[in-house]
Amino acid sequence: MSKLIIGLVGPIASGKGTIKEYIIEKYGASDCRFSTILRDILKRLSLEINRDNLINLSTILRLNFGQDLLAKVIMEDAKNFNTNIVVVDGVRRMEDIQYLKKLDGFMLLAVDATPKVRHERLIIRNENVGDHKKTYDEFLADHDKETEITIPPVMEVADLLIDNSGVLEELYSKIDNIITKHSQKLS
Repeated sequence: MSKLIIGLVGPIASGKGTIKEYIIEKYGASDCRFSTILRDILKRLSLEINRDNLINLSTILRLNFGQDLLAKVIMEDAKNFNTNIVVVDGVRRMEDIQYLKKLDGFMLLAVDATPKVRHERLIIRNENVGDHKKTYDEFLADHDKETEITIPPVMEVADLLIDNSGVLEELYSKIDNIITKHSQKLS
């Protein structure tokens, strides 16, 4: 079987990480995450890992080294994994997919859920400093930041859209169906 490379795009707390973890656990996939590169740099610099610092670092890197800098790194990582499935989490710009689309077996999966559901998930997961205290209005305001406004146009060009407003079992079933269908195409 050829490699299946699944790019995940969606707004904050839509379920991209949950999908990634499920595919890793069930299918033995490898994963790449755009923000891992940024988190590694922030850790190395002893800077707090929060949404603003991630955004600022991403902006600085892309302005100085090209909008496609992170996409090039992710594409090379995805090509070099020795697994049949690779999940690329955090696709958010057209520049991100221009390289990934060149890879055989790439598909872009858009994930979404209602804003209320996503806000609740953000608070529960508390991934970035201060997330657990974020009000609904602050959560909505985050969607107007530079790194978030680029997501809807990328979602529009996705191969598939998953509504993740339901329970985990529904999401897992949708993912299983997608992987089965696309794995058969690559066989």
